[in-house]
Amino acid sequence: MTVLPDDGLSLAAEFPDATHEQWQRLVEGVLRKSGKDVSGDAAEDALSTKLEDGLTTRPLYTAPETADETGFPGFAPFVRGGSHAGGAAGGWDVRQRYLGSDPARVNEAVLTDLENGVTSIWLSLGGPGGLPVDALPRALDGVYLDLAPVSLDAGAEYADASRALLRLYAERGVAPEAARASLGADPLGHEARTGEVLELAGAVGLAREAAAHWPGVRALAVDALPYHEAGGSAAEELGLSLATGVAYLRALTGAGAEADAQAGNGSSALGVQAALGQLEFRYAATADQFLTIAKFRAARRLWARIAEACGAPEAGAQRQHAVTSPVMMTRRDPWVNMLRTTVACMAAGVGGADSVTVLPFDHELGLPDAFARRISRNTSTILLEESHLARVIDPAGGSYYVEQLTDELAHAAWEFFQEIEKAGGLAAALRSGLVADRLAATWAERSKKLAKRREPITGVSEFPLLSEKPLDREPAPAGPTGGLPRVRRDEAYEALRARSDAHLAATGNRPRIFLAALGPAAAHTARATFAANLFQAGGIEAVHDPVSVDAATAAEAYAASGADGMAVLCSSDALYEEQAEAVAEALRAAGATTVFLAGKPGTSAGAVDEYVFAGCDAVAVLSSVLDRMGIAL
Repeated sequence: MTVLPDDGLSLAAEFPDATHEQWQRLVEGVLRKSGKDVSGDAAEDALSTKLEDGLTTRPLYTAPETADETGFPGFAPFVRGGSHAGGAAGGWDVRQRYLGSDPARVNEAVLTDLENGVTSIWLSLGGPGGLPVDALPRALDGVYLDLAPVSLDAGAEYADASRALLRLYAERGVAPEAARASLGADPLGHEARTGEVLELAGAVGLAREAAAHWPGVRALAVDALPYHEAGGSAAEELGLSLATGVAYLRALTGAGAEADAQAGNGSSALGVQAALGQLEFRYAATADQFLTIAKFRAARRLWARIAEACGAPEAGAQRQHAVTSPVMMTRRDPWVNMLRTTVACMAAGVGGADSVTVLPFDHELGLPDAFARRISRNTSTILLEESHLARVIDPAGGSYYVEQLTDELAHAAWEFFQEIEKAGGLAAALRSGLVADRLAATWAERSKKLAKRREPITGVSEFPLLSEKPLDREPAPAGPTGGLPRVRRDEAYEALRARSDAHLAATGNRPRIFLAALGPAAAHTARATFAANLFQAGGIEAVHDPVSVDAATAAEAYAASGADGMAVLCSSDALYEEQAEAVAEALRAAGATTVFLAGKPGTSAGAVDEYVFAGCDAVAVLSSVLDRMGIAL
């Protein structure tokens, strides 16, 4: 047996290092085999992926391309984490959200979750259908408030809700230094959601009281979810959160100073360090794991830059609350939401979020049931206790891709932040329509990708299951309206499926299209599967019976299918040339008014009416088909 000497030599020391140019030449060879004659940087560009915000994911990253030194965990610029130990001590805070107006039911859910892994509570109060502020003591009955931090989301009623919680601490004998809470005052976030303007004075007064008497309480929330839910990109979400945070810092550090000075009382404004300590930031975590990791790292870097500019770099560690994205949640096949939220939770934890809220998989259907809440809390528990995800500090740190993506995302966000500042700050940008217009443009571009299935939605635009039984849930309280819109990735397909559901309820059947598969299974299976998935995404049942047809059998098969005037040919290009024209004629003779072909436009030109293919506008095609079938909502 040969024993390798322990001299620190690499096992790869005798192998020469491959150069970037050598890798490119290998890529060129592979691309030529696929019909793309490109070389050099063009070969690398052919394998790159365009992201939002002008970012590009390249196929290869090397050390010289990465960003500058990112520092150490717990030190500015805090890219690698806001504390020295990261989450190694106990992992991230598992924060569960509670909706509903019945304090007894909310209390039951809170106690159950706290007994089974949840470590903090996020309560939605006020508004129509929300938990009444005066019911807060009942909702928190039996909760050890010195152990379980409480986060409030009360919209315009934040002042009353905050006073109620602080009063409850006093009544239950919780020492001020033991209280841990986020009071959730966010006037600008409320304006973004509702269009209602709230003065900052109330939030400022609350922050001054918390800073003076409640050292573990943060008064203000910088909630970026309204911008994410309006269709904003990662950089836009970060840029708007910076603009919000800066607006609050200005108010906190300047509030009351002039009036108190004139009265001879000295300044009552908070110092920069104290003001920074009053803010908690809330961001969306999506199933795009690398972008989410980069977003939380970039957010800390950006906020550290703000703190540095304000003269308090040592206090620039951003407190972060991650919430799994409502935009990515689907109403159809909601079970897939478990996979989406698991990836999002993992990415938020790896990205260094301090608190993580995993929305229940049935979030979009109404109030979650006990099973959904259990899965929600257990997602974090499994990642922390079984996968030990928090035992490594900044596990993505050092990845050339993640470091570069963090750097590029930070620069894009900073550029948008500067645009908001030049417009007069966030309040002015909201009221002028700048924010709404920018987010709408971003969502319009993303909607095109969703419509063409370039961004697939499993269970909705890809692999839909028409026979699934819908889940029934009690309606959740209506969210605030009047401000920025709320978008969902599945909204266009949900509208199509609703039309199909209405037809099913009225007739007992879903709209149908006949798949005319030509030749053996090897020739037609791929395109038949593609066509079935495409039309089922619009709630149109694809009838593939018999398995294969020809000109002699197509008419009889179409008549037996119950199709609503539509058929699609599925096969290889070679068989299309041989049989498409004759089979299409037979289908028309049997009553088909439109014959599609699954394949490249122009194939068997003149024999068919329309084409469906990878990259076509699926929403437009499906909407048109339902229109021609006479199926309206």
